[in-house]
Amino acid sequence: MRAYVLIRIFAALTILAAVVIGVSLGLSLAETNNIKNQENFVEFAPALPTKIMDINGELITEFSADEKREMVSLSELPRHLIYAVLAREDPDFYNHKGFSIRGIARAAMGKLIGKPLGGGSTITQQVAGTLYTDRTEYSYTRKIRELWWSLQMERRYTKNEILEIYLNYMYMGPGTYGVEAASKYFFGHSAREITLAEAAILVIQLSSPSRYNPLDNPNLARDRQRSVLDRMIEFGYTTREEADASFNAYWDNYDYTRASTSAYYSREDAAPWFSEYVRRELDSMMYGTMDYYRDGYTVLTTLDLRHQAAAAKFMEQGLAKANKEYSRSSSNRFTEAERTYVPVIDMLSLFFDLGDIHASSEAQNKQKALSRYTKTLNPVADMAALMFGIQDLKVMTASAFAELKTNTEKNVVEGALISIENETGYITALIGGSKYDESNQLIRATQGNIQPGSSFKPLYYSAAIDSRIFTPTSLIYDLPIVFHNEDGTPYIPLNFRGEWKGSVLLYDALANSMNVPSLKVLDAIGFDAAIDRAATLLGISDPAVIRRTFPRVYPLGLGIISAAPLQMARAFAVFANQGRDVSPIAIRAVEDRNGRVVLDTEREVRLRQRRMGSDAQVISPQNAYVMTSLLKKTVEMGTLYAPSEWGAKFTFRDEQDKRFRMPMAGKTGTPQNWSDAWTVGYSPYYTTAIWFGFDKPGNSLGVNLTGSTLAGPVWADFMREIHQGLPLKDFVKPSTGIIDVTVCTKSGLLKTPGCPGDVTMPFLEGTQPTRYCDQHDGVAARANQVNLEGMRLDTLLMDSNTLLGELKLPELRLDLLPPELQRPEPVNRPASNRSGNRTNPRTAPARPVVPSRTPSPARGTALQQAETDASDGSPRNTRSNPIISDEEFGLELPDYNPLLD
Repeated sequence: MRAYVLIRIFAALTILAAVVIGVSLGLSLAETNNIKNQENFVEFAPALPTKIMDINGELITEFSADEKREMVSLSELPRHLIYAVLAREDPDFYNHKGFSIRGIARAAMGKLIGKPLGGGSTITQQVAGTLYTDRTEYSYTRKIRELWWSLQMERRYTKNEILEIYLNYMYMGPGTYGVEAASKYFFGHSAREITLAEAAILVIQLSSPSRYNPLDNPNLARDRQRSVLDRMIEFGYTTREEADASFNAYWDNYDYTRASTSAYYSREDAAPWFSEYVRRELDSMMYGTMDYYRDGYTVLTTLDLRHQAAAAKFMEQGLAKANKEYSRSSSNRFTEAERTYVPVIDMLSLFFDLGDIHASSEAQNKQKALSRYTKTLNPVADMAALMFGIQDLKVMTASAFAELKTNTEKNVVEGALISIENETGYITALIGGSKYDESNQLIRATQGNIQPGSSFKPLYYSAAIDSRIFTPTSLIYDLPIVFHNEDGTPYIPLNFRGEWKGSVLLYDALANSMNVPSLKVLDAIGFDAAIDRAATLLGISDPAVIRRTFPRVYPLGLGIISAAPLQMARAFAVFANQGRDVSPIAIRAVEDRNGRVVLDTEREVRLRQRRMGSDAQVISPQNAYVMTSLLKKTVEMGTLYAPSEWGAKFTFRDEQDKRFRMPMAGKTGTPQNWSDAWTVGYSPYYTTAIWFGFDKPGNSLGVNLTGSTLAGPVWADFMREIHQGLPLKDFVKPSTGIIDVTVCTKSGLLKTPGCPGDVTMPFLEGTQPTRYCDQHDGVAARANQVNLEGMRLDTLLMDSNTLLGELKLPELRLDLLPPELQRPEPVNRPASNRSGNRTNPRTAPARPVVPSRTPSPARGTALQQAETDASDGSPRNTRSNPIISDEEFGLELPDYNPLLD
């Protein structure tokens, strides 16, 4: 019985062991079969970069931040590169079966004695370990698995196939994989053109890419490179003369100033700022296991490389001009300050014993020395640290560079440009700053929080047109005035250069960026209407953001909000797009490596716009057309007239060689401290916003660098370039709701034959003027002549009888003249004149005149009565204003006003 039990137990154990062995063998065979499939080099699918394509299907760049790889065939590589790899990594590669007993023993001995005697892995083991194990794990278990995989690869591949995988797959430096990508990164050319010395540099990257990076540690790399060349000479792969010549040529032409950066930043990129914007958009769009660094997507974008090239060209010119002019003006200011104020400060420091502020004090000399070291000596010291491997000095130079970067942000003019297609919202060009690199990644075109200055004005002018309080030809006075904010604090706006124009029409005030008329518009329509319209056009809907963005103070009308160029471009594009919503997009669709669409971004945008229904009409087409007509005046006669070379830049020829002028509209902007320079403008095709200024607040560009003089010419040049070859296209005029009327350029009323000039402007139906100009027509013109002269001058209203009584016109004492110059009195002159009973017109106060925005309804009656009185020989009132009582008076001042001096 006992024997029977033992037999059953033995049988059960045998069956169990057979099952375990069978399952294990089956799994091993299955895994081996999978390995065969994976190892098939034809089907081998390494990580592929994502391609970024422009609107015309041209390649912009590739994304492969983790694995920048370019496949190359072994037969295409030069022999000396293959020899260098064999000499350094595995001289016996073509003889062993995937492992080297001698190499394993050498590595083990090195571990025992604690000295690096060389690695024990063959090329096959390195490939197997990279593909099928984690080479960051240091254990005997991993080495055993690596050895087993290498045997499988030797069974499956030829030696040349294994070597080709090795040269295309191994990590070889910052973000680069394979010899082709590494060669382009380090040397700027293909591995097919690599020299002997360059091959040695690449080979040493295989063992320690960070330690032997020639950009970070040129001295270590040079020593190790020399040892590889010596090994090649030892194995007979090259001669001493060839090795020395190549070695010397390499280091004679080495650039010690080049910094080591990730391959992502050194990649070829036709539009780096746009590419970075697209990459950030992909971060928010992709989900799950989607990886645009490895999965080989194709991103179809909206960029037009022709537009981008023009943007880069003209922005580079604008930045160069801005920084040159800023440096010149800053130098002049400092020179003048030293000449004027330093002697005063020196005197005060000596008088009050304040040694630290003395111009020649130790503190001042220390500051000057530190500045000279940072700007002049530190770059030389940094180069020396690289050449001679002085790590402590390298740390010091790095800290000095950090301080220099901070000062640069405050004193270097930056810029941004963004251009979008009006109908589609396609972003066709984007410049985010001066140069995109690891230290300059703020995309100012989309991320900037910048005061737009006067370029903000059209946003609330749009609300003013809809209010019907104002029309394009409303008469407004551009004179000094005090506004009071809601908390009672006064605000006195100033115009550019302190100039005042007197009576102006609304379109003229906007075209020439007059501040007082604009704030009068804001005051008339109210903050609520202005903020609501501006927020709608800028695409801001969150009430909390609206409250933070738009302060309820009068400087709001001069653009003290924070906005990005993209937001401003979108707002103006709404004007160009007949008031319809414009949603800027950069990505149209994303395809996988097989051409299947995985993200259809544009379709989603169009569906969202369709769901908006009537809300997609941001403003009425009539309002958009009136605003476009107003902004066209900026180009035709305002602050963009000179930058566009009086319209010449927008003159083209059609297919019949006939000249035509492409219509343009826009607005410049310059905050009152001249810290920024803006131009936002559009055509029937595109809208472009341009900004120049500083990343850190506190500096001023100066009065010579404004929206008109700096951003304006860049905008005009860019718009001219991107419109080359396009047919004439006009802004769409609504079929209803708009009436074109020709008016007097002075009064804004209907034109008469006596008007000195006229202009035709569109009006919302029902707001057009219905009265003829009474300033340039017959009797009315003569009656208004004096009043018009007063309107052209700055007018100061006096509210103090005492002050008025103290003002007297100068009196000419004829009795003090020599007798020969005195005019004899007429014989029949009334005695009352000599007795002083009548008022002397030379000493009498001037008749007060109060300008009125609209003519008085009683004007016609007053003029008829005046003519009737004149026919009786009675004194005639030739002024257009009615006689005003002494309690309500004003004083009309001449061109020179001593009270305003």
